[in-house]
Amino acid sequence: MIDVFTDGASSGSPGISGAGIYIKDAQHTKEFSIPLPIMTNHEAEFQAVIEALKICIQHYPTEIIALQSDSQLVVDAIEKRFVKNKLYEPSLNEILELINQFAHVFAKWIPAKQNFHADRLAKQAILQQKNI
Repeated sequence: MIDVFTDGASSGSPGISGAGIYIKDAQHTKEFSIPLPIMTNHEAEFQAVIEALKICIQHYPTEIIALQSDSQLVVDAIEKRFVKNKLYEPSLNEILELINQFAHVFAKWIPAKQNFHADRLAKQAILQQKNI
């Protein structure tokens, strides 16, 4: 099983955004700090999951994925396969299509204090854009 921690962040609402992805397998950890375009924090949270799943398809296509996020909105949307706000519907649909490429993906909400690696990486992606 692969543990995947995701976080999205934005500097403003909307604002410069970033995705942080921290992946832990049996022997290694991988970190990804991905700059995102201007978007809201919620949009960045969804995008972080999309980016994480794309990475997992490349590196762990046959593994069970334990997806962990501190965004209750995103985890609930994945579990229910539904989102009330139609703005997030395209992102949720993309997530569900990506999830279908794996045998098993489990989504779990975790407190922000347990998601510090992904949070740091998301903020790092924002800083990278501000320093350009």
